Amino acid sequence: MPFLENDLLKVEIKSKGAELCSIDSVKNNIEFIWEANPDVWGSHAPNLFPIIGAMKNDSYYFDGNKYNMPKHGFIRHSEDFKIISSSDSEIIFKLKSNDQLRSIYPFEFEFLITYELKGNELLIHHKVKNRDDKTMYFSLGGHPAFTCPLFKDELYTDYFLEFECEESSQSYLLNMENGLVTEKTKAVFDTPKRINLHGDLFNEDALIFKDLKSRQVALKHKEKGEIFNVKFEGFPFLGIWAKPNAPYVCIEPWIGIADAENTNQHIEDKEGIVTLHPKKSFEATYSITLNRDLLN
Repeated sequence: MPFLENDLLKVEIKSKGAELCSIDSVKNNIEFIWEANPDVWGSHAPNLFPIIGAMKNDSYYFDGNKYNMPKHGFIRHSEDFKIISSSDSEIIFKLKSNDQLRSIYPFEFEFLITYELKGNELLIHHKVKNRDDKTMYFSLGGHPAFTCPLFKDELYTDYFLEFECEESSQSYLLNMENGLVTEKTKAVFDTPKRINLHGDLFNEDALIFKDLKSRQVALKHKEKGEIFNVKFEGFPFLGIWAKPNAPYVCIEPWIGIADAENTNQHIEDKEGIVTLHPKKSFEATYSITLNRDLLN
C-alpha cells in the first residue's frame, strides 16, 4: 500500500479511490483515521468528485442529455488511479476520463490528488484539468473520518469541535428520504465557537454549513486539549457527520453541496458548482495538522 513517513507520522493511502486510510503516530502508535468497520461505516476518507452528496433521482442534465451519477461521485470507487510520482514525503495520484466515465460524466478531464507530509501536517492538494473543448462543471471535497474517542478510557462526549471564529451559522437540514438539501435550518453551536459531540448529534444526518466565517476547525478533548485541526481555505462549504453513536467524526471540506430539493437538475445551475473553462485548471488544498505533543 502506498505510504508516506517521517519521524512523527506514517500515512497510508489506498490505491482504490486514492483514499487516505491511516495517519499513525510512529512513536506511540496512535491511529487518527477511522478503521472503516463495515458493520458501522466502511470508508476511511473518500475523495468526492465530480459532485458532493446526492443528486435528485441520482441524475442530472447537461446539454440536453440525462446522466446518472452515484452519491458523492465516482472517484471514491475508482480502480483506475495511477501513481505518477512518489517519495517519502509526497505522492501524486492521477485519474483521467475514459469511456466508462464519459457515459456518466461527459467531459475530458484529469483529476490529480497529492498527499504531502510536512512534519506533523498532511496536505491534501487537488488539481482538476479541463482537457475538453467545452466548459466543465464539477464539485470536489474530502470526507475524512477521524477516530473519536481516541483512547479506550474516553467517551465521545469528552470531545468537541472548536471553530476559528465566532459563528452565527446554522446547519441546513437534509431530507432524510432522498438526501437533498432543504431550506430548513437548525442551530447546532453550543457556544459561538463550539459544537459538543454526543451520540444524537447526527440523528438528522450531516451538519451542513454554507456560510461559516471560520477556515479552520479543531477537534479537542475537554481535558487533553487539541487533537488536530483541519484548515480548509478555499472550501466554502463544510460537512460534519458520523453514524449516530459511532466512534468517529467526519470533518468534510467541500466545494459544492448536495442537490437542493427544488433543483432543476441542470449541472451548470447546481449550487456551489465550479465552472472550469476549456484547457484551464483548478486547484484547492486542505490540511490536517496533528498536535505535536500527542506524537512524542
